[in-house]
Amino acid sequence: MTIAAKINALVIAIVISMSLLVSGFASIREYRLERDRLLTQLVDEATGRPDVALYLFFDARDALASSLGGLLEHPAVHYGLVYNTEGEILVSRPPGPADSVLPLSRLREGLSLADVGLSSLDGAGRPVSEGLLGAVLGSDRYFQLTVPVISAINPLLRETSQEDFLLAASRPAAEKARHVIGYLQLAVNQRDLLWQVLPGLLLVVGACLLFALICLALSLAFTRRITAPISHLARVADGISSGNLEDPVRVSGSGEIRDIANIINRVIADVSSYKRERDVDHQLLSMKVEERTEQLSRRNQELNRAVKQVTKTKNRLRQMAYYDALTSLPNRRLFTEQLSLLLKLAKRNSQMLALLFLDLDNFKRINDSLGHSAGDLLLREVGLRLSGCVRESDVVAHYVDNTAKIDVSRLGGDEFTVVLNQIDKAESAAAVAERLMSALTEPMLIEGHELVVTPSIGIALAPDHADDVEGLLRCADTAMYHAKAAGKAAFLFYDSTMEDAGLERLALENDLRKALEHDELVLFYQPQVDTQSGKVVGAEALLRWQHPEQGLIPPFRFIPLAEEMGLIAEIGEWTIREACNQIKRFAKDGVLLPKVAVNVSALQFTPSFSRKVRTILQETGVDPGVLELELTEGVVMGDTSTSVQALAELRELGVSLSIDDFGTGYSSLSYLSRFPLDELKIDRSFVVDAIESEQGASLVRAIIAMAQGLGLKLVAEGVETMEQYDFMTASGATVIQGYLFSPPVPANKLAVLLSPWHFQEQIQGLEGNIQR
Repeated sequence: MTIAAKINALVIAIVISMSLLVSGFASIREYRLERDRLLTQLVDEATGRPDVALYLFFDARDALASSLGGLLEHPAVHYGLVYNTEGEILVSRPPGPADSVLPLSRLREGLSLADVGLSSLDGAGRPVSEGLLGAVLGSDRYFQLTVPVISAINPLLRETSQEDFLLAASRPAAEKARHVIGYLQLAVNQRDLLWQVLPGLLLVVGACLLFALICLALSLAFTRRITAPISHLARVADGISSGNLEDPVRVSGSGEIRDIANIINRVIADVSSYKRERDVDHQLLSMKVEERTEQLSRRNQELNRAVKQVTKTKNRLRQMAYYDALTSLPNRRLFTEQLSLLLKLAKRNSQMLALLFLDLDNFKRINDSLGHSAGDLLLREVGLRLSGCVRESDVVAHYVDNTAKIDVSRLGGDEFTVVLNQIDKAESAAAVAERLMSALTEPMLIEGHELVVTPSIGIALAPDHADDVEGLLRCADTAMYHAKAAGKAAFLFYDSTMEDAGLERLALENDLRKALEHDELVLFYQPQVDTQSGKVVGAEALLRWQHPEQGLIPPFRFIPLAEEMGLIAEIGEWTIREACNQIKRFAKDGVLLPKVAVNVSALQFTPSFSRKVRTILQETGVDPGVLELELTEGVVMGDTSTSVQALAELRELGVSLSIDDFGTGYSSLSYLSRFPLDELKIDRSFVVDAIESEQGASLVRAIIAMAQGLGLKLVAEGVETMEQYDFMTASGATVIQGYLFSPPVPANKLAVLLSPWHFQEQIQGLEGNIQR
């Protein structure tokens, strides 16, 4: 930007700023004056008209509306309202606004009865600015003016005539009393008020604009006169820089301009002298360049030979640093670098990448039996076969980029990785894994021995499972170990549940150790209903874990965990003690619970188990006949002689014994006659099968007949539908446990179910449906 342009821009900025300030201040002043004038005029007119007070006093609404219309002549006054002292609207002109105005109490909030009120509000009744900016921003902004209507006569004196009212109103103000009989509200639209003063505002703006134009013209003329010599000197300087100007400079102007011209003349002389010297130096330099060019040519040949030697050495070092010496495959360092690059490319191109993590099954056995040399040969053959599969699958995978390929690396020991780049779907990785397994399972001849190795392969996908090297390796490695755990010689895709299951199990282990200490275990009870009498003959105590964070955890999640951790004996002992204590609490409250069945784990059923039961019964003082222990077939079949002795000791205590889930375990019938059992529970799976197939129905009938023949009580558990109920009761199983009657409930809800004949009505309804 030139000096003249800068000066002109500065002048324009100053003039415009001053004009805007003057216009703004003048506009604000004119608007305020007009606002104050109009509001004062409205107040004077409202208070100076006795007819308004007269018509309001005598409730002459038509005349009052006519008088109110005279106050709305100004264009900015949109509507007017007349209120009585209770805030009721008597007259509205025009009629519409009365439906949307604010209550009088809000408009006159904080004012005395005789004060004039003024509020600046928008259409929603919110306070807004009273100035010019508020009028510009919104068309629904109003000055709400409320003027009290004064009467010289007390409005309670209703016998007053109009002549008396007018006579009292004509008296001087000092002699008459002042009574507020109502209020007059006038709404002045701020936008319309602005339109009234707009001509005057435009006049001010026009004057400021004219002043700005005059100042701009003067500035242009002044700056042109000042900068003309400077522009001439700039053109001279430009000619000097291009080497085309040699004549002295002559300009007219002030002393500073002449000084600059003298300096430019000296520069011209110096440039001419320098140009002559430069020509001489150029000739000398050309001679030296020719001499140096010959020397550089010889050195270039020597450097080329050195570069070849360095490149050869570098390649050898790179081979040693990035490739496995045994298999010649990329090692861990090169593998991570390549995988990192491929992950970035896959992310940029929105493509899928798969990592296959291979581990040879039972490789240590080959090393131990044939030696490490045979193991190295085996690993080398595995690398060759993997590379062979790579070249074949490069075409099958249909890769777009010709340079893209399947990269194989040996990470160490018997672990290999295969990176599948630019695959179209996860099934492509599974196809490659199958080809790799087929290639590796073909027999290998190593030092005269025919060996067959199988791999366990874990597959992780990017970006589905991870998008970084460490995460992808971890996922593939996790999947590989799950493949080994599943039986080896297989491949598995990574699933987040593989890690979640481990983390969840670890968290549950830590929390389960504290569950007993923190009293987090609770018992739920599911009633056993005798369908012939309608009574509850017992209830099965079902363990639940009230976790402070996860809520109610069912037993199938933590009972196996407790068995593995060795906590099942302690938890089982707590369950029996809590069931006995609950029996005592029921008895104290007058609630009869005939029997409570408690499940016993196989790990809990030890030689000391009967002694622990005896101790609990003695400590709680519960009748042993009320406690029933439910044993699985695996418990009684573990050690027959020991089991018979332990069951006999429990029977001596008076405890009832039941076989739970009959038919789902060993299904040996001999122990039913040898062991001192009292009850047999038909498993839910048999109850379901009995309805779905005739073979299942026949099996259930056989179990019921066998139990009846041996004198064992029967409980059918898991009965949920009317069809199951019909079949079981018709077949002879009269004691039913299941969701048909009740789900497992806390102890406080079980007490309600134990009342006599609680299920009688439901049983009668079921019987009625069956007969129909």
